[in-house]
Order: sequence, then structure tokens, then C-alpha cells
Amino acid sequence: MWAVNLMRFLIFPLLALSLFGADWTQFRGSDGSGLCPSCGQLPTEFGPQKNVLWKTELPVGKSSPVLVGDRIFLTASEGDDLITIGLSRSSGKVQWRRSVRAARREAQHTLNDRAAPTAATAGKSVFVFFADFGLVAYDFEGNERWQLPLGPFNSQHGVVASPVYADGKVLLVCDQDTDAYIIGVDADSGKIAWKTPRHVINGYATPIIYRPASGPVQVIAPGSYQLTAYSVVDGEALWFVRGLTCQPKSAPTIAGDVLYFSGWTTGNEAGQQVELPGFDEVSAAADANHDAKLAQTELPKPWQPTGSWRAIDLDRDGFLNEREWTFFRTRRAARNGLLAVKLGGSGDVTDTHVLWRFDKSLPDVPSPLVYNDVVFIVRNGGIVTSLDAQTGEMLKQGRLTGAIEDYYASPIGVGDKVYIASDRGKVVVLRAAGDWEILAVNEFDSDIYATPAISEGKMYIRTQNALYAIGSSN
Repeated sequence: MWAVNLMRFLIFPLLALSLFGADWTQFRGSDGSGLCPSCGQLPTEFGPQKNVLWKTELPVGKSSPVLVGDRIFLTASEGDDLITIGLSRSSGKVQWRRSVRAARREAQHTLNDRAAPTAATAGKSVFVFFADFGLVAYDFEGNERWQLPLGPFNSQHGVVASPVYADGKVLLVCDQDTDAYIIGVDADSGKIAWKTPRHVINGYATPIIYRPASGPVQVIAPGSYQLTAYSVVDGEALWFVRGLTCQPKSAPTIAGDVLYFSGWTTGNEAGQQVELPGFDEVSAAADANHDAKLAQTELPKPWQPTGSWRAIDLDRDGFLNEREWTFFRTRRAARNGLLAVKLGGSGDVTDTHVLWRFDKSLPDVPSPLVYNDVVFIVRNGGIVTSLDAQTGEMLKQGRLTGAIEDYYASPIGVGDKVYIASDRGKVVVLRAAGDWEILAVNEFDSDIYATPAISEGKMYIRTQNALYAIGSSN
């Protein structure tokens, strides 16, 4: 009997892997790369009526699916119900559905969603975040393990970064215009293990986990004007890189010992930079009533914001204080860029670790994909650029003919192909090479904002109203 039980213990995990393929445990996969090179080949041509293994109708949400064993987890919302759903990976059948009631209604950009952050999984738990509530943990059978209410937040477009997991902790970035922070939460108890202030304003990028050969495991988080690496153990800031834009939205990715990340904000293209004077000089010239605050009516036209006053009035009191003016001044001087950074170091590593920078046709939201030593990025309007990952040299740039629209999902790589989903529900398939070419444009009947998940021979695509399992019908 002992031998039989031992064989079951050894065989069942292997059987599960053979049946369901590799897990995809958080946004852009278990390592945040968007890659599954060992997942075999996916179909080149597919759609609502072709190479669909199953389809399940869903409530509205923009979070991406995650995969563990025979489970798929994602989030959605209906009214003030913030929903977590567990589905069967083999059949698409909903196994359970749980919800928490929203504590409030956070301000959001129209492209944001109450269920935009993607779940993270570890062990036998799934962790979900809703800006209107906080963090919630369930086991794989849908039993609630704990809740951690968070917020309210002061963010122009809504806090939207997805949680990630490492070494017993759920890591969550809560960037906002005042009192931004990153927290490490004990995955078993839901108690905050550490909380580190971040000297940033609104940002929307999901962090990534880095495991160096020595030293603590790190969580690397882009923020306004700066990317910072923190120890997962205690939240200590270890190193940082300057030179980001105001509102990073793309998640970073790691290939070897290099980290790649992209930041784009309107008004920060090369050549659009404006040097503004410091707060003391502005106050001396424009603060008519000498109250150490700047009203919009006091500022001369050359110093006025090009966008809304609300975007720079961070505490929403109608005036600019020194902190707010400094962030505004930094924003006008910032420059969009895709950076390649050698990992590691201590303190400010901007001058020593930035390997190259590229600043043309950058994505707004989609993360870069690094595959076969090529960096792929996609910009709104269907512009794809491939770069040499070692040098940053542009290899090819062109439009995705047949899908010249906007892109919010991040590209993924599997087999010898790259898959890119547009907001209009088209999934473009490229040959994964520096001189890429379009192999197919596949059309769905609903918009796509979520990044697909992939496993052995299968891809899971969430549209605005359904989840599709795509694979060869053979």
C-alpha cells in the first residue's frame, strides 16, 4: 500500500502537467515574460468558429486569465459585485463564482475597469485585487481565506497594477498622486508584512519578480520618472533607474540579466521637452498673494499645463504647492523611452546600468516582448517594431495590415510565433523574427483588452463577453 501511495504521489503531478500543460500563474505568465517556448505550436488561424475547443460566456472585465492545474481564474464585475471566477481548464465550465461588495467607486479612466487587475496564484490560493475594495484570497475551491481592505486611492485614472507573488508574499503596487506605496502581504494570513512609501504619483504598471544569483529576491516596480527594485523580504529599496515618463503603464520584462521596460506619456515625445523654472523662481514671479501656493490664474501662459489642471493638482485643493510644481516640472522635461537595464547594483544605477535607449513609436500600454533575442513592441495604430535585444538597433518597423487599430493587450510568444490582440478583437499572428511578417489576422466578435494566457498547445483569449480556449481541433 505504501508503494502504491508513493506512486500516486509521484505520478499524479506529472499526469496533471501532461494533461494541462505549464501553469500561467500571474499577469504575462509565471515569470512575467509573456513567453512559453516549450508550449508547442498553436494554430495560426482561429476565431469564434475555428479551432475553438470551448467558449464560456462571462460578465464584463478586463483582467487576463491565469492557469493552474485544471483551473482558470479571472475577475469580473456586475454593478457593485466584484467577482472572482474559477473555471475548469479542460471544459470551460464555471466551477465557482464568488463576490465581494464594492466599498466605494474609485475614479477611473474610461479605458480602465473595476476588474482590470489580473489575479496571481501560489500553492492552493488565488489572490485578486479590486481598487474599489482591496485584496481577497480564495482557495482553489472558492472558499475565502482572507480579505485586506485597501484605499480609498487618489489616482487620476484608477489604481490598476496586478498583484504578483514571491516567496510567501503577495506584492502590490498602489501608486497614486498622494501617499503612494508598495506592500508585501503574508500570503497565508493576509497581514501586511511591510509597507514602503513610494515617492511617485499616478502609475499603472504591474511589477516583476527578479531572482538574483545572490542576495534577496526583488520586486521591480516602474513608477513616475523612476523604476525601483525592492527586497521581497522587508521592502527595502535596493536600486533605481531614473528617466521614466510620468505615467508608466507597461510591465517590465526580464531576459537573462537584462530588464526591459517602456514608458510613454502624451507630451513626452523626443523634442517636446520643456524646461520650467524651479518653485522659488516661479513663486517670486507669479505668487501674487505670497501664500506659497500657485493658483492657475497666477501662472503666466508659458508655464500653464498643456492638459488639465487636475492632472497636476495632486491633492485636488485647487492650487500647486512645491511638491506638485516639482512633479509638473519633471513631467514637462521627461522623455518617453524603451530602456534596457543590466540588473543589479545599488542605489542610483542610471549612469552605469542603462545599456541602451530607444524612443520612437513606443507603446502606450502593451509590455515589450523579448523573444529569441528580439524585442517586439506594438504601438496604437498597429505599428510593430522589432529591435536587437543586445544593442537596441531597429530591425524592422511596419503596420499590421488588416488590424490598424489600438492595442492594450501585451504580445505573447510561443513556438515560432508572436500573437498580438487588438482592442477591436483581432489577433495578429507574426513570425517570431527580427524581420517579422504577418502570418494571419484572426477576427473575434468582441473587443479584446486582456492579454491571452498560453499552455501546452492551447491559448486562452478573453474578449469583452467570453473566454475562448483555442487549440488545434485535431
